[in-house]
Amino acid sequence: MGTLNRKELDDLERRELQLTILAAVFVLVLASGLAAFMYPLVFLHPIGNMWTLRVAFFGFCGLTLLFVGYLLERQRTVRQLKQQILAELERNVTLQQQASVDLLHSMPDQNHFWDRLTMEYRRAMTLQKTLSLLLLKAKPTVASAKNNEESSAAWSDAAKAMSRKLRPSDSIYRLAPDLFALVLPETDSLNAKRIAVRLQEELQEVRAKHGKIFDITAHNYPDHVKSSHELEDIVKSLLPERDEWAASTQATAPAPGSKANPAAVPVPAGAKK
Repeated sequence: MGTLNRKELDDLERRELQLTILAAVFVLVLASGLAAFMYPLVFLHPIGNMWTLRVAFFGFCGLTLLFVGYLLERQRTVRQLKQQILAELERNVTLQQQASVDLLHSMPDQNHFWDRLTMEYRRAMTLQKTLSLLLLKAKPTVASAKNNEESSAAWSDAAKAMSRKLRPSDSIYRLAPDLFALVLPETDSLNAKRIAVRLQEELQEVRAKHGKIFDITAHNYPDHVKSSHELEDIVKSLLPERDEWAASTQATAPAPGSKANPAAVPVPAGAKK
């Protein structure tokens, strides 16, 4: 429960139950005292119509019991509604986490990235165009201790935030559990840095929500690198070992029956198209 504190909710519910019981006891004590004063005038020394006084007496007692019953029933109904709302919120959180996992697994992986990078580099070299590559490295802060599901939600929110700032010709890839790559065709170094600044601004909400730190580096052809091998070496230097990547994908894999991209298979750091 991201924004809900179950301990505080339980304390509030306990206090409300105590207030309801206190109100019921208070009403019963007052009604019992009033009925004790009314009893001699109604049954022992009636003044006026005896049956009218008795009907009023028993009606007062009945209304008192009905009111106490209403207080207890109201408490029970409110408690059931709270439980239903909390169950629905937990269900929504679970669905959001599952959607985040599905989104991450449906994103293009290293297989697609190497092909796209090679294709865009050849195109830029042939047409004498520029090509920029943004690498986003994410890591949790010291104060945050997140589990795999919460980390998946953070990476998913980061991917959504970055996708909102991309052009139709740009593409985003998830190369590792905490590494994203953005291929920006026909983008020079200055514009790549501007895009990196806009991405950092877009990721501020994700950073505040999940406690993540995002480091974005820009690499440009032909300003920073002169060949595709240099770009590949830069990317490979940030990739984790194969065992770490496989363990992370298994930890965040969706349950059987959920729809995920079966082609999202890790590629060794040394592989290239």
